[in-house]
Amino acid sequence: MNQPLAYVNPQAKVAANVVIEPFVSIDKNVIIEEGTWIGSNVTIMEGARIGKNCKIFPGAVISAIPQDLKFAGEDTIVKIGNNVVIREFATINRGTKASYETVVGDNTLLMAYVHIAHDCVVGNNVIMANAAMLAGHCIVDDWAIIGGMVPVHQFCHIGTHSIIAGGTGVGKDVPPFTKAARDPLSYVGVNSIGLRRRGFSPDVINKIQEIYRIIFIKGYNVSQAVEIIEAKVEATPERDEILSFIANSSRGIMKGYSKMREK
Repeated sequence: MNQPLAYVNPQAKVAANVVIEPFVSIDKNVIIEEGTWIGSNVTIMEGARIGKNCKIFPGAVISAIPQDLKFAGEDTIVKIGNNVVIREFATINRGTKASYETVVGDNTLLMAYVHIAHDCVVGNNVIMANAAMLAGHCIVDDWAIIGGMVPVHQFCHIGTHSIIAGGTGVGKDVPPFTKAARDPLSYVGVNSIGLRRRGFSPDVINKIQEIYRIIFIKGYNVSQAVEIIEAKVEATPERDEILSFIANSSRGIMKGYSKMREK
């Protein structure tokens, strides 16, 4: 840790075996746990809480104040879990008084130039590809994959095991287990490859596909589809997760894809 070309504020709490490369700046009120590596020219500002065995690559900025004009200097944090990889020039801003924290879960990969704004909650095992961006108050559930150069509107919710194609603008919620793409944002199928890789059985995947056929393919509106699923589809953890996601969606879910909408 004793890197003479790095600045570590005396009030920062940094574990003894953390590796700090030259030209790093670490502010006060920062906690960094065991086994973490911090590459050169990383800036870690007040309020960062960084877990074990993380890798933070050159140029990243962690826990800068929010880019929110309502921010009034309140005491907030960025909380980063264990085994997180943060690649070059990624930026993660701390929370506001809305939630007082921005959170990134365990085993998550944030590629170069990713931006995570204030009060976002990113789950475990998430992948955000290069230049993907979350506006404030977004939620990204476990195992989601967000493609490169995807902008996500504030307050959007990205469901578990979903995948969003690169370059897709996200202005609506993306339900769990789905693939999202196109402009405007549309359902393009179930993330069956990802589900198989994570141990979901063919029977479970088929049941998920049937639920989304009712929601997105058969011509019902969302309320009608939910009534049909509740009445006719066997209760399973996946069915209940989908229904709960829809019931709690604040921005509304993405639309089904139709050729008439492709211009």
